[in-house]
Amino acid sequence: MDRRLITSRLLYNNLKIKIYRIIILPVVLYGCETWSLTLREERKLRVFENMVLRRIFGPRRDEVRGEWRILHNEELIEKNEMGWACGSYG
Repeated sequence: MDRRLITSRLLYNNLKIKIYRIIILPVVLYGCETWSLTLREERKLRVFENMVLRRIFGPRRDEVRGEWRILHNEELIEKNEMGWACGSYG
């Protein structure tokens, strides 16, 4: 899948999250019923999801410094009103 779809400014963020949940996440989690999920693998899944959410929401301008920066994990959770875009992994 082309990442330009996720970073496009022509689509609303909630539509991008739906695309992530319907198309991308099933591919990533294919066969997960047979996994014995370790903490390391769960962390990798969280890192992947945060990476996708950062691409969806894009950089933000820091109000104090006036510089562009990426969103912190806490901000991603706040901006993503559904919490984790995919729910829980376990």
